[in-house]
Amino acid sequence: MDILGIDIAKRKFDVALQREERIIATGQFNNDGQGFLKLQKWLRRRKAEQVHACLEATGRYGDELALFLHEQGHEVSIVNPSRIKAYAESKLQRTKTDQVDAKLIADFCATQRPGAWEPPSEAQQELQALVRHIERLKEERTRAKNRRQSRVPSAVVLEAIDEHITFLDAQIEKLEQRIRDLVDDDPDLRRQVELLISIPGISETTATRFIAEVDVNRFSKANQVAAYAGLTPRKHESGSSVHRRGHLSKVGNRRLRAAFYMPALAAMRSNPIIMNLVQRLEERGKSKMTIVGAVMRKLIHLAFGVLKTRRPFDPNFINNPVST
Repeated sequence: MDILGIDIAKRKFDVALQREERIIATGQFNNDGQGFLKLQKWLRRRKAEQVHACLEATGRYGDELALFLHEQGHEVSIVNPSRIKAYAESKLQRTKTDQVDAKLIADFCATQRPGAWEPPSEAQQELQALVRHIERLKEERTRAKNRRQSRVPSAVVLEAIDEHITFLDAQIEKLEQRIRDLVDDDPDLRRQVELLISIPGISETTATRFIAEVDVNRFSKANQVAAYAGLTPRKHESGSSVHRRGHLSKVGNRRLRAAFYMPALAAMRSNPIIMNLVQRLEERGKSKMTIVGAVMRKLIHLAFGVLKTRRPFDPNFINNPVST
């Protein structure tokens, strides 16, 4: 099977077609429906009727293309960018352009054979669209409120800002109600939410955000989800003299990271497993933000565990650990 490496961006994507261990063609297309159709024609002209396409998990930019390729009968893999970056470093790659990255991704796909991606259900796709749009509306509302507090000298402008905030409030409430209805009408989504909110610190809002961003069937281990969220620690040590403070990689889904910050603070006060973790880290002299990052990562592990096992949170887990 031919390999198609894809370097995805907001407006365009670059591709590299590999056949029998060599790149036979490269191209660039608009990241929209017309671009997808041109890519399909481009593949057919090169007698690539079925390919194994590989692209990085870069949020929504690649979602529609991945779904299009899957519907056309191609095998699709969506890979954490940190894996591609590590592979590039192992190959001593110094040049970085979109075309070079597409070729690198093709080579990665051919040699590493990442697992096939399966599109989420229609309900999860709608949930993701709703959750992400609410997020954008809330960001817009925050900007409007900041303008409201910046001493605008015009009463007319202030009135317009207030009307805009009221409109955004109504839109957010409407979409949040749609999420509640969607979850209530779908037994599988309802069960997933119930499992997640059994974890102290995770609210129904956080549960829906997690489900919107994570299909646990795509992952075999909890640490893979943590890596996808960019919540894996990164150390910098060299020899005996260079020992920089570790930090989160932050290479991954920023929405997932953001969704677990406030729940982490709540879990530090109410979740027995998390409280035990915090105590151990404090005794080791870890900084506050290091502890918060570790708590966020642990919550991701717990969320993965309850969804994978289909069993609610067990507060006695700390005394009877089961690998997730």
